[in-house]
Amino acid sequence: IDDPRGKDRKRLVTFVEIDRCATDAVAVVTGCRLGKRALKFRDWGKVAATFVDLSTSKAIRVAAKESAKALARQMHPEIENKNQQQMLAYREMSDDDLFAMQWVKVELPPEEFPGYKGDRAVCEICGEGINFRREVRREGKVLCHACACTEDRYYEPL
Repeated sequence: IDDPRGKDRKRLVTFVEIDRCATDAVAVVTGCRLGKRALKFRDWGKVAATFVDLSTSKAIRVAAKESAKALARQMHPEIENKNQQQMLAYREMSDDDLFAMQWVKVELPPEEFPGYKGDRAVCEICGEGINFRREVRREGKVLCHACACTEDRYYEPL
């Protein structure tokens, strides 16, 4: 993909595996955004991202190598501050020293594609709308995830 922020912007879907600054960098460089459904977040706590070319179905997963931290210490033992040590060393290291890269297969159902317009359901408990087949069907009722799985809910109604 030559121009992910321009002419090729609808070809790229990116999965990120951490909610830290690396995710912001991926979003800025690729132009992929959650609101455009081109950036997918999986909370796995890993500094890793997978880039999927929708036109070819090719995908590559890039993960930060843990060994890069030790290499940074070896490269610049004169710098006491680990953050500064890593920032300098990471600019000098090769991609192979910094990242593990692996071709992978990612199967995306139609509702995961950017621009997908699907049916909308309404939760029979809270009345809120649910997009993209995210509803839960239980005992003949249509429920949102928060009402169906209250133990997973990140908030508690007052």
